[in-house]
Amino acid sequence: MTHPFHIVDVFAEQAYAGNQLAVVTGSDDLSGETMQLVAAETNYSETTFVSRAPEADGGWRVRLFTPARELAFAGHPILGTAWVIRRHLALAAADEIRLNLAVGQIPVSFERGADGKEAVWFLAPPAELGQTCERAAIAASLGIEAGDIDDASPVQMLTAGISVLIVPIKRLDALKRSRLDLAAHAPLSAQGFPSLVYLFCRETHDAGNDLCVRFFFEAHGVREDPATGNGAAFLGHYLLEHGNLGDQLSLRIEQGREVRRPSLVLLRARKKGDTREISVGGHVVPVVRGELL
Repeated sequence: MTHPFHIVDVFAEQAYAGNQLAVVTGSDDLSGETMQLVAAETNYSETTFVSRAPEADGGWRVRLFTPARELAFAGHPILGTAWVIRRHLALAAADEIRLNLAVGQIPVSFERGADGKEAVWFLAPPAELGQTCERAAIAASLGIEAGDIDDASPVQMLTAGISVLIVPIKRLDALKRSRLDLAAHAPLSAQGFPSLVYLFCRETHDAGNDLCVRFFFEAHGVREDPATGNGAAFLGHYLLEHGNLGDQLSLRIEQGREVRRPSLVLLRARKKGDTREISVGGHVVPVVRGELL
């Protein structure tokens, strides 16, 4: 069986920006071990593997790998993979593509904006708010001061397939100075806090955006994500709980300047009673097509 692959930039306003994603199609005959080796070879934050055809429920089976491990859920791979399926695998261009992931089926929709650009959106799975973390402890992990962390809302873990620690930062200069130190973070890891840390700040580089964020994670050392869709989904849940921004949000989130991959993540969040509806969107730009040898 042949294994075509595509490289796309997700949450990108132009080529060679946003978050890179490799998508391997026709992967039914590949073992998990081989998928992990391919993901290590691409060395992107994630590589996805798509079935040759949809399953009986209409969803496309997708597996997600970092260079180090398999994930149950991740944001930019969902959008980029759905874009590739719609362009290259589906028999007709549908307004919705459904992906079957380890966390369940995720619907992905396509919208044409007022600017003429097509945005891709996924509906995030429910997330659970977990334990909170002392500001001094996470500040030590990030190489900043406890006073750099906003005390108006908590440092808190959220979980949906994976767990992420959300950290509110007061000022943009502190966000720029932040770096995750795994050795300093070890005591928190021992307490059950993940080494996936999502920082956000209400001060931005671009006045047209609402938030600036950074995301650090462990994959053979510490890496920084240029754009993080699942982090934005977690942030949507967090802001509905703690943000004092109302029950309905529509936000533009900038990310990636520190790693020279400027990105724009779109977030919609709505609360109605006990129901939370979180959607994350962005633009996808294709850059490479090829085939595994």
